[in-house]
Amino acid sequence: MNKLVLVAVSSVFILAGCANTDQTTTSQLNELSNKVDTLSNQVSALQSSQAKMSDKLNQTADSVTAAQEEAQRANERIDNIAQSYTK
Repeated sequence: MNKLVLVAVSSVFILAGCANTDQTTTSQLNELSNKVDTLSNQVSALQSSQAKMSDKLNQTADSVTAAQEEAQRANERIDNIAQSYTK
């Protein structure tokens, strides 16, 4: 019976010691949490920036394709005009 009471009392003290968190541990945890939040915000901003750049790149590629097609049509017209003079 005495051993059982001793084990119970020891368990209470051990659990109480585990339940108390150290102030420095709490402040370190808060600091790390703030850093994680900051990094998450930076990652979100970079992802947004990357998406915008990707959209601009796609628009530029479309513009280049349109310009190439227009240049090709212009060259064909010039060739047709040149052929009409030689005939």
